[in-house]
Formats: sequence, C-alpha cells, structure tokens
Amino acid sequence: MTEPVTPRLREMRWWDIDPVLELEKDLFPEDAWSRGMFWSELAHSRGTEATRRYLVAEDGGQIVGYAGLAASGDLADIQTIAVARDHWGTGLGGRLLTELLRAATAFDCAEVMLECRIDNIRAQKLYERFGFEAIGFRRGYYQPGNVDALVMRLTDPSTSVQGTEIHG
Repeated sequence: MTEPVTPRLREMRWWDIDPVLELEKDLFPEDAWSRGMFWSELAHSRGTEATRRYLVAEDGGQIVGYAGLAASGDLADIQTIAVARDHWGTGLGGRLLTELLRAATAFDCAEVMLECRIDNIRAQKLYERFGFEAIGFRRGYYQPGNVDALVMRLTDPSTSVQGTEIHG
C-alpha cells in the first residue's frame, strides 16, 4: 500500500488560471471570480512592488486548491481560499491559510481581514482555529442571492492559535 501524496503548494502562475476557474465555478457557482479578476491579482503578485500572494495546491498534476492575499500598508485581506470537495477535511485549507499568514507577516501586516459567507460554517471554524474573530457583517455582500458576509479579523498574523510561529 502506498502512502497518500500530500498536495504540493506553489505560487499561482498565469497558466493556472483556467484550472483554477474550473474549481472556482464548481465551488462558487453563484459568485465565481472571472478570468480578468485572477489576471489582475496575479499582475500584482511578482517583483519588488508585489502586494499579492497567490498559491495553488497541486495533487498529481491537478489543481485541488488555491488561495490569495492582498496587502496594503499594515493590513492584509484574504481574498480567497478554496479546496476541491474531494480534499475537504484533509487539512489542505489550513495549509493554504498558514501560507497566507506567512505572506502577511512577510508583508509586515499587523492585521489580516476576511469576509466569509454567513452560511459557510466550515470556513468560519477554520478561521476561528487560527485565531480570527468575528467583528461585523456586510449585508447582502454576496450576489446574487443577497447573502450576508461575516467579517473576521486576526491581529498579529505572525503567531496563530495553531501553536506554530510563522516566519516569512
């Protein structure tokens, strides 16, 4: 019996956009990002002036997850985290979040913010395990459907409740 291979995390590149879009449309059919949105984010993810960090999780040559963070001053915003349904419960979401928090630390951000669908309890539990706290709501944030967003914040992303210090 062979050991299961852990998905490999790496920087998202332009050639990943199409497989990421397939996963995006499967997981978020109502409010999936467009190709242009991913292109725009990736345009700010390289070089000395980079303000974004985007990752993909690859398993056997297939994209099974992705995540992105934007930094501005001392504030970072988690733009997206997604894990293929057949990888739910494997810890992949936590690995992606850990890498985003490392990026926030590397960008010298003191706080990390995010919005999460009010009905996405699985994601909320993940964020809470890392020390995020609910601080408010954005009414009707997700369209269509007029679904509220829970706004969450983590202060000092350089250390998480996971007990591991995160270094950039």
